[in-house]
Amino acid sequence: MPDEADRYFYEPAAGHGLPHNPLNAIIAPRPIGWISTLGAGGVNLAPYSFFNALGYTPPLIGFSSTTPKHSLRNARATGEFVWNLVTYDLAEAMNRTAASVDYGVDELALAGLTAVPSVKVAPPRVAESPVHFECKVTDIITLRDVAGAPTINTLVVGEVVGVHIRRDLLRDGIFDTFAADIVTRAGGPSAYARVLPQSRFDMRRPD
Repeated sequence: MPDEADRYFYEPAAGHGLPHNPLNAIIAPRPIGWISTLGAGGVNLAPYSFFNALGYTPPLIGFSSTTPKHSLRNARATGEFVWNLVTYDLAEAMNRTAASVDYGVDELALAGLTAVPSVKVAPPRVAESPVHFECKVTDIITLRDVAGAPTINTLVVGEVVGVHIRRDLLRDGIFDTFAADIVTRAGGPSAYARVLPQSRFDMRRPD
């Protein structure tokens, strides 16, 4: 049994006492929520590392905004957003869309990306991305701490109402996660990871 003296313990409310918050590095790799929205200021595109799938039926995804960002503002105003898959060839472009710019600046243009119309929602999709989820907002939740007090974190949940998948990534009808060369956030101030074939292993769930 491991010796507890070999474990670093801290209470988050008192600070972690480390050069960088380890929470993000431990919960890794994390999918990137590359969210496009449309609002009074025009098109917005921003990456979120607090993002994931939340349910199958109906299909629900969500991203958490830790500050009152433009994506949150637009999603709240219009009730719509699009998630765009980040792949390795788009990593640099995705990083450019993380820049802090004024409301109304078109991050797609800033990153040299192409906007294409969606089918079920108004926000555009990123043409260069191989997968898009068109979403309608179902919940916008101010997250609370253990004492019940509201925090600065806001969770936006959307139901996926339209899916676009590049056909070459469907192998016998199954999406090939590894062929897509997906990029994920991997903690630390600059770490990312690629989902590559050599990282795959398979297990079957017990009956």
